[in-house]
Amino acid sequence: MMRPSDTEGGEMRRIIDKKVLARCRIRGKRIIRSRLSVLMSVFLVTGGILALRLTYVQGVSHNRYMEMGKDQIEETQILYSPRGTIYDRNGNKLAFSVQLKSLYADPKMMEISPTQAAKLFAPVLKVPEADLVKKFSKNTHFVWLQRVMDPEDCKAAEQLIDQHHLKGFGFIDESRRYYPNDEMLANVLGFVGRDDKGLDGLEMSLDKEIRGSKDKQILITDIRGVPILRSSMAPYMAPKGKSVYLTIDQNIQYFAERALDRAMGTTQAQSGLIIVMDPKTGAILAMASRPTYDPNNFNKAEPAQFRNKAVVDIYEPGSTFKPIVAATALSAGTYDITRVWHDPGAIWANGHAVRNWDKQSYGDVRLVDILKFSINTGFAHIGLLTGGETLTSYAKAFGFGKPTGIELPGEGAGILFNPKKMRPLDVATMSIGQSIAVTPLQMVQAYSALANDGKMVKPHLISSIKNADGTDYYVAKPQIVSNPVDKKVADQVKDMMEKEISEGGGLKAQVPGYHMGGKTGTAQKLDTVHGGYLPNQYIASFCGFGPVEDPKAICLVVLDSPRGTYYGGQIAAPVFSEAMGQIMRYLGVPTYEDKAIHAVPVTEPAREMPELPSPNADTVVLPGFYGWSIRDTGAWLNKAGLRFRPEGSGFGISQSPGPGSTVKRGETVTVTFKGH
Repeated sequence: MMRPSDTEGGEMRRIIDKKVLARCRIRGKRIIRSRLSVLMSVFLVTGGILALRLTYVQGVSHNRYMEMGKDQIEETQILYSPRGTIYDRNGNKLAFSVQLKSLYADPKMMEISPTQAAKLFAPVLKVPEADLVKKFSKNTHFVWLQRVMDPEDCKAAEQLIDQHHLKGFGFIDESRRYYPNDEMLANVLGFVGRDDKGLDGLEMSLDKEIRGSKDKQILITDIRGVPILRSSMAPYMAPKGKSVYLTIDQNIQYFAERALDRAMGTTQAQSGLIIVMDPKTGAILAMASRPTYDPNNFNKAEPAQFRNKAVVDIYEPGSTFKPIVAATALSAGTYDITRVWHDPGAIWANGHAVRNWDKQSYGDVRLVDILKFSINTGFAHIGLLTGGETLTSYAKAFGFGKPTGIELPGEGAGILFNPKKMRPLDVATMSIGQSIAVTPLQMVQAYSALANDGKMVKPHLISSIKNADGTDYYVAKPQIVSNPVDKKVADQVKDMMEKEISEGGGLKAQVPGYHMGGKTGTAQKLDTVHGGYLPNQYIASFCGFGPVEDPKAICLVVLDSPRGTYYGGQIAAPVFSEAMGQIMRYLGVPTYEDKAIHAVPVTEPAREMPELPSPNADTVVLPGFYGWSIRDTGAWLNKAGLRFRPEGSGFGISQSPGPGSTVKRGETVTVTFKGH
């Protein structure tokens, strides 16, 4: 039996335990509440800090962090859409862009070492291994290995990648400029460098118009920085550049360059140039300088070879300036064609004597004789009668002393006297084409006034510029920039220049079947470093036009520092003769024999023209040109993308290659013609 005391004790203990437990519970709750308060405070403070940080990141530093993030997943490469094509006046391609592949690497994706990769690719890319090791060691997702590769090198690189199962290498399409005629017209066209930028010639001056717009190629990576190669290259293709049609005629350019190159070989001249221009419109039909280069490999040329001497260089024109002096005196009324003057053999000015090239006197002469025989004393006399201010004023009216404004970079302005400071000796030397400097293009422009009834035209190379959709962006119009003399004076000087070729010092400039007019020139070469003249160095030139009855072309030839014979009438005049003979026949200009035989124009029988090859065809099957006119033959060959070399005049009697031959575009076809 339980004792009472025991029962009461147990009850008491239970009561005490309950009180203790209650107090513990209360204390626990207090502790929990305290800890929750601390924890909530921590959360609130942390949340506040995070909110402030988020506000800062999203607001103040948003752009910076966006760019940082973008840089981690994207690499943007700037490429360019193809440049516009440059054509000659007949639609023959002179410069165009082709799509080639460029090789790149992603060093972060490569599974072989930079040294191993360099050892593999160095023979294919033809670059030192050390250079490749540097590229492969870069901390980047993109590095160029070689731009615009030749197809053979590209194929070799592709085989190497496939053979060794290489990762981290790829190709991107890029455009490369191609000049199908190699050196022909190089100094006019110029060339294109990296990233499709024009660096010289028309490529440079027209860069804004014909350069392709920028394209974007974005290399996208995943969150780990691994590129998504195939899907990442998402190009945005910009519009293609505008196309340009030049006034240049590819065949006339060929005739001119061939004649110039022959002269460079026979005379061993240091340099040379030739310009052919339409005197009525100012259209440049041909322009060439020597030395020259291949714009397809411009990196192999010397800087001097890039120089377009026809536009940039200045020189003393010598006797080719005398027709300008004659026109000035006639127009100003200080001389006339009937006056007879006795040549004393020397004209003195400021204590210096101006003499003739042979130190002889020509006796009683008229203006036609003074020009025909290029009498220095006679022109010094005429110049002194006319005066320095009048001479300089007319020289400026003829375009000397300022650039012509042709669409080419670096054009020279020339040098004229300050008329208010001219001494009699300055007047006398200027009258014989010395002590002044002109550009070759200025001389051609000035002669256009004599050939074109006194109206001088502005030289230009661009016929039109077309948008990518074929619409006209620009169309050139002939510009008459000056009218220095009237038609009567121009005709009088033109007649005298015809006698220069038929009877005077320009006999070697004669073109069988045509009446040509022109003037020889021989001048000492300026010493541009020390002043004065270089000993035993001369510039031989000839400038003329034809036929004199209705001039179709002006042609200037300049040979710088030839060896041996250096007279313009001996070495420059034959170049004019060869080039102009081909040009006249090519243009279909009838000879004076043709005009005499056929007082009434003969209508050729209608002929069904053979079908032209496809524009995309690489080869052409030649028809037979027997019985064809020069004009029809040239037109068909031009449209077929072939060069034309006519021999003789009249109608076709033979050709090389023969009828039915297959030739590549750009090759030359020679056709022999014979009279009716």
